[in-house]
Amino acid sequence: MDSLEYHYGREEQMLDNSVTRTSYLYPRSTPFPAAVFNACTSQHRNERLEELVNQWFWRQDFWLPPGVTWKDIAEGTADGGRHPVPRDLLISLPLALGFIALRFVFERVVALPLSWQLGVRDRVRVRVTPVPKLEAFYLQKKQQPSQCGLNQRQIQAWLRQRRNQDRPSNTRKFCEASWRFVFYLIAFSAGLVSLLYTPWFWDHRECWRGYPRQGVAEAQYWYYIVELSFYLSLLLCVSVDIKRKDFKEQIIHHIATIFLIAFSYCANYVRVGTLVMLVHDSSDFLLESAKMFNYGGWRKTCDALFVVFAAVFLVTRLVVFPCRIVYTAVVDSLDVFPPYPGYYFLNGLLLVLQALHIFWAWLILRMVHKFVFLGKVSIFSCKFMYEVIASVF
Repeated sequence: MDSLEYHYGREEQMLDNSVTRTSYLYPRSTPFPAAVFNACTSQHRNERLEELVNQWFWRQDFWLPPGVTWKDIAEGTADGGRHPVPRDLLISLPLALGFIALRFVFERVVALPLSWQLGVRDRVRVRVTPVPKLEAFYLQKKQQPSQCGLNQRQIQAWLRQRRNQDRPSNTRKFCEASWRFVFYLIAFSAGLVSLLYTPWFWDHRECWRGYPRQGVAEAQYWYYIVELSFYLSLLLCVSVDIKRKDFKEQIIHHIATIFLIAFSYCANYVRVGTLVMLVHDSSDFLLESAKMFNYGGWRKTCDALFVVFAAVFLVTRLVVFPCRIVYTAVVDSLDVFPPYPGYYFLNGLLLVLQALHIFWAWLILRMVHKFVFLGKVSIFSCKFMYEVIASVF
């Protein structure tokens, strides 16, 4: 032992001046454990990163009402339960990828055999003869070529057949609709069960009682995470999904919904957020079921489901949503706190959703008008059907 020289380690004060670490006796020939040092450095780096995010992005003077801090939300909830913090939402990213993988399996294992049972048939489309100049014009939307060996009528016929060739098959559309139908039905049922016995489900002023010290039940937490993950998966897949005529409105809808879910959770507007999600899910599964039967050729069933969907959509999106949910977020909340930047951000997103509701309601009413007053045999017999029934609300 005399041949070994020992030295005492020194205490290293952490930068937050609250945590100390003592390195005990080590032989001078033995280096200080690198794993311990790296772990402390990594922990400190994560703390600094979280501090910077809170300082520059999650600024409490912007996102929270005056006099309310993140600490008020994180501590001392009046009715127990989980307290929301922004990092809770990180789990939605891997779950979104999981939804994409699950959808891939579902569409091939469940939806495809179901489409055969319901009689979904695909039209046989003749593939056009390759014409390089016309193909370049079709793909890149360049100036129509004048010298390609075809006259003007033949060029128009070729482009028409080429567009038909790229149209998605009924089977593909059925598989996509069935996946969304299953999710929306499960999400609506689970959300309704979790909210049916809550006081704010019946009296929306209860959304603000005790704010911000409101605990979040586990069922409501997972309702949030699952919904956020699903809409993230839709946004990630929007470039490969079937492109609709309301493609831009879909993008706006998905982004507004994601921001609304994330912000309302972090600022502990969970009670209002759960009502918003429930209202949207209440009609979505009816639309997707109407799509499924439409692709299978079940016209009467499809028309009946669409009429029910239209009634539910118009009531929930044009009456319940603006008159109850938007009203409580704009007016009732002022009884608890004065207007602040996050207040305008939240209500701005709600109004964006309401504008989209009005747009889609106008499309629905046009279809109902053609069906009822113009004597259409089926709601889906008109070409205009694709502007609504193929949309994602």
